[in-house]
Amino acid sequence: MARSQGPTSSIRRLAVVRLVFFIFVVTLILRLFQLQVLDHGFYSKVASGQHDLFAQLLPERGEVYIQDPLSGGLYPVAVNRTLALVYAVPKDVTDSARAAELLAPLLELDEADLAARLAKTEDPYEPLKHAVDDELKARLIELELAGIHLAPETVRYYPAGENFGQVVGFIGFVGDTRQGQYGVEQYWESTLAGAQGELKTEREAGGGVIALGQREITPAVDGADLVLTLDKNVQLRACAAIRKAVESHGALSGSIVIMEPATGAIRGLCGAPNFDSNSYATVESPEVFANVSVSGTYEPGSVFKPITMAAALAAGKVTPATTYTDTGEVRIGPDTIRNSDLKAHGVQTMTQVLQESLNTGAIFALRQAGVETFRDTVERFGFGQLTGVELPGESTGSLGALREKNEIYAATASFGQGITVSPLQLTTAFGAIANKGRLMKPYLVSEVRYADGRSHITAPMTVRQAIPSEVATTLSAMLVQVVEQGHGKRAGVPGYYVAGKTGTAQVSYADRAGYDPSKTIGTFVGFAPVDNPKFVMTVRIDEPKGVVFAESSAAPVFGEMAKFLLEYYQVPPERTE
Repeated sequence: MARSQGPTSSIRRLAVVRLVFFIFVVTLILRLFQLQVLDHGFYSKVASGQHDLFAQLLPERGEVYIQDPLSGGLYPVAVNRTLALVYAVPKDVTDSARAAELLAPLLELDEADLAARLAKTEDPYEPLKHAVDDELKARLIELELAGIHLAPETVRYYPAGENFGQVVGFIGFVGDTRQGQYGVEQYWESTLAGAQGELKTEREAGGGVIALGQREITPAVDGADLVLTLDKNVQLRACAAIRKAVESHGALSGSIVIMEPATGAIRGLCGAPNFDSNSYATVESPEVFANVSVSGTYEPGSVFKPITMAAALAAGKVTPATTYTDTGEVRIGPDTIRNSDLKAHGVQTMTQVLQESLNTGAIFALRQAGVETFRDTVERFGFGQLTGVELPGESTGSLGALREKNEIYAATASFGQGITVSPLQLTTAFGAIANKGRLMKPYLVSEVRYADGRSHITAPMTVRQAIPSEVATTLSAMLVQVVEQGHGKRAGVPGYYVAGKTGTAQVSYADRAGYDPSKTIGTFVGFAPVDNPKFVMTVRIDEPKGVVFAESSAAPVFGEMAKFLLEYYQVPPERTE
């Protein structure tokens, strides 16, 4: 017989049910309190279009500055600017035709197309125009059109225009993502972009967010700011000078690099033609985006002769006074190499070889040093290697000819033919001559400033001792004579000892072997003042019209800039002219 349940058991069961129900109610109340009070801000952000939430999840891009020693501050060259996005909610637009009539001229849109877009009432969101400035924003507000809204939008802005286009680059689309393109915007993309935040939520099986589920926000990390080594005043003057030279000579293009020999800090870096990063989409050819000083390698011509002379001097095989007899040509097997002026100069010293830019003299110096020593010296100066400068697209150039067994390849390389280099490589190599033989790593970013307050300052770095100090001093004195007595006179500055070398390079045919006699590239590389150089500079003019030799194209630009720099750095004259 079953035992009957007494009143005590029923009371206990009822008490357990009440306790469970009480715990459930208390838990629900606590959770609702968290949702409605403690987490009210979070869910109100989600409910209000998630604008504030996105602000936590999307990082702010770092900005880019250069130095302005005259003002003692920094000058912005890439910054973030808050403008407005114009968008429509078509279902709220009361008269799409009338709205399109008023908006089309302001937004520079086709009226019929705009009317059709505004009439799509099933479309909850229709973006109309990005990056609207305050003036246009005010005019749109005055219209008071139903369904037309404005939202803040951060865009990239470049205050300095085309003077910094090739250095800074721009922000463009890579697929569906906006990323840095060219210049420091590309090279430093991850540093400038920062880290995107993350929102983790519990989801239902169907993918929907569980309102009462757990959620976690990892805030975004803003990008770091960059401070470049460029000097605003030097950069603006250099860009103006190279632009003027290209225009006056009807040249294809030109470039200029200005570096501090003792540190490797780049103070000026400009090409012509250049572009305005704010309107990069209007550029006719993407070739203008590339920084030719870094990526544009070419056969340098006679500016390479000092490197050949450095090899012979360092090997102890020649001195500035060593002589040879110039017959005007050198025969190597079936080939004949002649001087550029097609003349025989008789007995010449090594200093005169550089002054008169004699191809036969460069071959003499090469033979004294030996091909292996020559090749080793060329590599010690950094040719055939990346400099490591913080810009995309850097090219190593090519020294393949120096590995050929036939002497003709080394012979032509001795005066800058058959090998390729970049203007930046030439600048760093001559910087080593100016810096007592020490090759410095060129750098463009002096400081990285992180969002958390940390800072990284770039320290100058010696790559290697390219040539002995005494050899560098001797070669510098020889290069002064090039400016004083040789083809570099127009690069000189009255009152100062300027060292340098011209180079007129031939341009090879694009579709066949040989060189185009109608095209040349003029280069001048030098530094001043010779005893304590404040700058080393390379000027390159591509395919100038009306002039053939660099002494008439690149050298005058160098002289103009050298005069400005010596005055700008307040270097007192060394002598009375």
